[in-house]
Amino acid sequence: MSDAFTTRMIDVATGSSETVHDLTAVCADFLREAAGGRDGLLNVFVPHATAGVALIETGAGSDDDLLTALHQLLPADDRWQHRHGSPGHGRDHVLPAIVPPHATLPVVGGRLQLGTWQSVCLVDTNISNVNRQVRLSFLG
Repeated sequence: MSDAFTTRMIDVATGSSETVHDLTAVCADFLREAAGGRDGLLNVFVPHATAGVALIETGAGSDDDLLTALHQLLPADDRWQHRHGSPGHGRDHVLPAIVPPHATLPVVGGRLQLGTWQSVCLVDTNISNVNRQVRLSFLG
């Protein structure tokens, strides 16, 4: 693989409750090594059928608001055709259509270019899958 493209898989323990897990520091650490001060793009990808990646403010309630909104939009009940796993698990399989499993972000001078209050987050509503993987890829 050339220096222009670097990729790494990271493991994230999301636990047994729905979560919005902040990946911003992990992304910054990866870029310090991979980007070497260059401009380019960071792709964040979750190779799971029941998780997504969101850019959202964290720590001020927005992360909890997102989970509340997802509960209202995708209730964990018996309406879903997909029925294996925990009750309402079919909703988890619809989540990536609303919170996509990827984000591509600008990198300038080796640093992630986010807005003041933006964080890169893994969104996981699947309480049956307590460990996730996230692929970080830098192209520059």
